Amino acid sequence: MKTNTLDFDAQALREKILHLAMRGKLVPQDPNDEPASVLLGKIKAEKEELVKEKKIKKSKPLAPITEDEKPFDIPDSWEWVRLGDVINLISGRDIPKKSHLNKPANDSMPYITGASNIDNNGKITITEWVNNPSVIVKNGTLLLSVKGTIGKVAVLKIPEAHIARQIMGLENIYKLDLEFQKYFLEDYIEELKSKAKSMIPGISRDDLLSAVIPFPPLSEQSRIAAKIAQLFALLRKVESSIQQYAKLKVLLKSKVLDLATRGELVEQDPHDEPASVLLEKIKAEKEELIKEKKIKRSKPLAPIAEDEKPFDIPASWEWVRLGEIVSVKGGKRVPRGEKLTNQKDYKPYIRVADMKNQSVNFQHIKYASKAIFDQLSSYTISSHNVYFSIAGTIGKVGSIPQDLDGALLTENAAKLENIGKNLVSNTFLINALESDEVKNQHKRILSQVAQPKLALTKLRNTVISFPPLAEQSRIATKIAQLSELLD
Repeated sequence: MKTNTLDFDAQALREKILHLAMRGKLVPQDPNDEPASVLLGKIKAEKEELVKEKKIKKSKPLAPITEDEKPFDIPDSWEWVRLGDVINLISGRDIPKKSHLNKPANDSMPYITGASNIDNNGKITITEWVNNPSVIVKNGTLLLSVKGTIGKVAVLKIPEAHIARQIMGLENIYKLDLEFQKYFLEDYIEELKSKAKSMIPGISRDDLLSAVIPFPPLSEQSRIAAKIAQLFALLRKVESSIQQYAKLKVLLKSKVLDLATRGELVEQDPHDEPASVLLEKIKAEKEELIKEKKIKRSKPLAPIAEDEKPFDIPASWEWVRLGEIVSVKGGKRVPRGEKLTNQKDYKPYIRVADMKNQSVNFQHIKYASKAIFDQLSSYTISSHNVYFSIAGTIGKVGSIPQDLDGALLTENAAKLENIGKNLVSNTFLINALESDEVKNQHKRILSQVAQPKLALTKLRNTVISFPPLAEQSRIATKIAQLSELLD
């Protein structure tokens, strides 16, 4: 468990709890409990009586358990048994689809067709009924999905139902603790899955009957089930708290960015060179680069209308279009017939899938050959640029690690490049582009197009609030400090 971030693997903890429970290590043994060996004798006698009364069929004797089949030690009061020795197993049977009803009728019975009727919390949903049931399970029967999706477990809590062949019913012989049996099956799921055969996974009747299980005294079964339920309830509370904390973190980070874009996160310094002067410098730098033929003259951007300004900003700030302060260029698709590889062939090719946490994840990075690079060499991105995804997942924004300097960039992203000599803080720019101010603009644009792709012209026209350069740095520093506290 990572207590500093409240991240933890709840499923792994559940598995550990079940693991301890089935080894007799979750609750203490009580010397006053009737040992499992006596309980097994009672179950055997009860079974024989039910066979005599023709309530169940006589089953084939199961093989004795060998020492090799006992995977771990259990308490002295427990016994190793085969599942078939302590339950009556009911195999389901399909009923032709033409006989199914989509609502109950006179004399009809609920029909449990398979794993789709059982959710991950063990709740059963009935969607079909039949008039000619042949395999009937009764209230209190433990149900297990055994074909297709293996391992869904539930307790039947209605008077009776017909089960299809994707389901088997584990019927109690001697009022064993149902919850304990359910938890045992949940612990045994992976073992069951390993026994699945054929293209459509399935567990046979023999697999279940011959399963070797640890069997505690009846009183201890109840104590174990109660303790598991208590611990699982605590885990659910922790999970809920973590989910709420995660939502709160998102809200707080959004609020921090909102304050930052409004000029309310840090104080303004009257000695800062105002953004209007900075914009003139950027404009002059752009003209110089055009004169030197290093960049092309771009189409003029429309003036910002008053209704495009969503809130008031400090007097030293300016409203600008993104294309006024940075150069916006697209990436390029891999040429037809060419393929990227996992090998470090020549140059990395950054895809939207690689863009994570305002950076690039190296884990699944793909590489281009020299032949590909030679065709796409005009579409590289450097560690001095910012990326912004414009298709697929739109709005991913971040910087390029030094190790990926000069990598090729996907056609589904744009690179944002400073015009001139660091006249815009990349860190501030990333934060500004992650703000609701920008996201809301892009949502409005995307709602008007059939394909979810943000055109480069639309990206260039994105309106952002723009502070003095010195204040950009102070804002970026403050956001970093607050983010560290939240994480």
